[in-house]
Amino acid sequence: MTNRPALVVHARGTADVQDAVRAARDHDLPLSVRGGGHDWLGRGVRDGALVIDLAGMRRVEVDARAGVATVAGGATATDLVGAASPHGLSAVTGTVGGVGVAGLTLGGGYGLLNGRFGLALDNLLAADVVLADGRAVTADATHEAELFWAIRGGGGNFGVVTSMRHRLYRVDPILAGMIFYPLPQAATVLDRLNEILSTAPDELTMAVAMLTDPGGAPGVALIPAWSGDPASGGAHIDRLQRLGSPAFAKVGPTTCVDMLRANDEQGETIGHHVASRTRSLPHFTPGTVSALVEAAATFTSPLSRVLCGQFHGAAARVPVESTAFGLRREHIMATIIGWWPPGDAEPHQTWADTVSEALAGDALPGGYPNGLGPADTEQIAHAYGPNAARLRAAKTHYDPSNTFTATPLP
Repeated sequence: MTNRPALVVHARGTADVQDAVRAARDHDLPLSVRGGGHDWLGRGVRDGALVIDLAGMRRVEVDARAGVATVAGGATATDLVGAASPHGLSAVTGTVGGVGVAGLTLGGGYGLLNGRFGLALDNLLAADVVLADGRAVTADATHEAELFWAIRGGGGNFGVVTSMRHRLYRVDPILAGMIFYPLPQAATVLDRLNEILSTAPDELTMAVAMLTDPGGAPGVALIPAWSGDPASGGAHIDRLQRLGSPAFAKVGPTTCVDMLRANDEQGETIGHHVASRTRSLPHFTPGTVSALVEAAATFTSPLSRVLCGQFHGAAARVPVESTAFGLRREHIMATIIGWWPPGDAEPHQTWADTVSEALAGDALPGGYPNGLGPADTEQIAHAYGPNAARLRAAKTHYDPSNTFTATPLP
């Protein structure tokens, strides 16, 4: 699919965004907002639309004393973490540095610090938002409180976020890396991993990936991050390395900046194509394990993978009604990624659909809104859990003309 916008506005500040929103309204143009430009579904660049490109708004200012970063709407995770690092601070982001902070945060923000500090959206203190009528407002706990509730999980459906305030933490160094088990061991490793995940302290958050090693052999990679006392982390990593016989293991002290950089290096595939699906899993059930092993055994491209992020600890203790994010029970967020160089898309899209359907039987209702497209109607209907009606009411109030359609609402 190739989307060709009618017009692109390269915004440099809030006034540019306001002018663009009003121009789209006055000329009856559909509107989309491009932040980090990482969305595999292409929602940042709508066909025939006026696109507001925030790439020129990447400034990050750090108040080290207050432990707060002010982040412009086009800043990436690397911009944020890189600005905080010289002050001995870091932020809750995702796992890839090139992802836009705004889009990640508004939809949720899974990452390797979630167990200790919650989702990215749980660390949003305030946001400056340009609404559909062109007004600029500030949303926080005491100003435009319903808008502040809605944008924390409701995605970019309510306006253009031109600036945010994020809470920062002192966490570096962390203990992180990768432990890779060949595919014949994957079922046993995933089954044994359940016990570790169910009892993991907040300081340990895991990602699990079905992927290929540098030689092209498929397997399962355990990607832990220990953000607590460095002296206590070794025992947890040792348990992960004893789940089988690893083909290789590289875990050691690192920083959040370097962890993001390492993941960016693994994903340098500009110009490639992606088919993405998402499922929320209660844990690694026998059916889930079987589906994941089969997914790796049938990769149609060595770039394809299934990424599974652990949701637990602090993120799971936030009351579900506190933000629009609709799933606060412990779970595993699986992202199925068919990834291939230019060429025939059909086998890769079919692979992604097949894996998604194989996981559906044991999956929780709904899915991660940041990974759902317009065709995922059944999952969208449950994606916001008990918050759906309140979220629809907020949408009607703040954007009755449905100007902003960044993520699907039920």
